[in-house]
Amino acid sequence: MRRPTLSLLLLLLATREAAAHAFLDHAEPRVGNKVASPPREVTLWFTQKLEPAFSTVTVTGPAGQRVDTGKARVSGNQMSVALKPGGTGAYHVNWRVLSVDTHTTDGSFSFLVGQ
Repeated sequence: MRRPTLSLLLLLLATREAAAHAFLDHAEPRVGNKVASPPREVTLWFTQKLEPAFSTVTVTGPAGQRVDTGKARVSGNQMSVALKPGGTGAYHVNWRVLSVDTHTTDGSFSFLVGQ
């Protein structure tokens, strides 16, 4: 009986450790998606609540210039940034967040704008 109990305890500890970081859950526009017109903002949802002072997102447009308007808005596990009007092509989103458990994560993704 000790082995199943020990195995269950190890599984629970491993699961808890894996959930100890804020990972990107989903985004709007969706990761890798194609949209008809440039969005007014990019919104990211994470698996944990974020620390607003240490969480950032930048967006570059088709010509490689920044199209975000600056500081991201953070509320709970959601982070958004407004975008300047842009053209068609590939947009790149780079994010770095600090979750309330003090772990940082970062990542990037792209989406396409145009017909």
